[in-house]
Amino acid sequence: MHFSFYTEKVAGEGEDCEPLLVVGQDRSLLAVFDGMGGAGGTVYDTPAGRHSGAWFASRTALDVGQGHLPEIVGPGPEVDGPRAARLLHDRLREALARRLADFGAPRSSLRSKLLRALPTTMALAYIVRTEPDGSDWVCHCFWAGDSRVYTVDLEDGSHQLTADDLRSDHDALENLVDDAVMDNCISADTEFHVNYRRVELRAPFLLLAASDGCFGYVPSPMHFEHLILSRLQAATSVDSWRAGLRSATESVAGDDATIALLAVGGDLDAIRAIFAPRLEHLVKNYIDPLDDIEEQMRTTVQRADELRQQRLALRSELWSRYKPDYERLLPEPSVPASAAPAEPAGRVEPAAAPAAPPLPSDAAAPDVGGGRPGDDESEMRTP
Repeated sequence: MHFSFYTEKVAGEGEDCEPLLVVGQDRSLLAVFDGMGGAGGTVYDTPAGRHSGAWFASRTALDVGQGHLPEIVGPGPEVDGPRAARLLHDRLREALARRLADFGAPRSSLRSKLLRALPTTMALAYIVRTEPDGSDWVCHCFWAGDSRVYTVDLEDGSHQLTADDLRSDHDALENLVDDAVMDNCISADTEFHVNYRRVELRAPFLLLAASDGCFGYVPSPMHFEHLILSRLQAATSVDSWRAGLRSATESVAGDDATIALLAVGGDLDAIRAIFAPRLEHLVKNYIDPLDDIEEQMRTTVQRADELRQQRLALRSELWSRYKPDYERLLPEPSVPASAAPAEPAGRVEPAAAPAAPPLPSDAAAPDVGGGRPGDDESEMRTP
């Protein structure tokens, strides 16, 4: 069984590309490419439309995976992993350089360390059966950036097969809350490397490639496994499994989300029955304990808000009961001058000053000179 999907957070502006999923009897290929919009936000006008460098980067990398894989991995069951990784690197670098040249984009000598020309991540899984009709498989993983390859088996559940290229040593749980800087991605103008790892698998198992929009917004890595297996148990067909997983991913994702999934070891009924005990174990020992305490936290926050509202109402009620006695001995409020009664309307003439009595005819005239204190007296008298 196999399926894939690609969801855009903003319709028409997604920078992931459609996943790569090629399935055969004894070998299959799964890959996702996540264009890095923050680092590759430069917009190019082309006959194919006006898109960001990240949009073009993921699709160019997809073209390389589709067109060069037989050359890269060779025709036989064995793969020279290190050589294949180098060859894949070279083909990606050449294709991106040609695309950038087509845009006529000049190289800048003042490029920011945070900016890239045509940047994208890649997670690619090439899986080969070791014996005809056998249960043993070899998975060859090639990747750059923080898109991932996973497997889910019956005994131990989900396993991350690729290590994120981040400038930190945090684990998958810490990476959900820590926004670490990516230190390796595919791009047209900076050095990068393609990682390689060989992993042996035994059927039955699930194998998937996923961009970070699928696993980066769940509460824990355990919840990502639960997302996959719970939708498997609820599915009545492969299409309904795909639709259920897509819907559940879209409901939590804050980014474009892309996944390619392959189930090895039986049809839908068989795979669902095989993984039912694992899902039960996962729910009982991991999901329910975490979800229970999450529900307690939500209930506590809601109850605390209710208590705050009750406290405000009770305080107001009790104060209205307490206030009359509390304020009984307060002095009456004084009336400010500005609030005194106004004079009656109309003009009021000022009272006339009393007339001064007449001076005797022989009295000396009063001294009305303009003398200043300290002036000589002789200068103040009329000669």
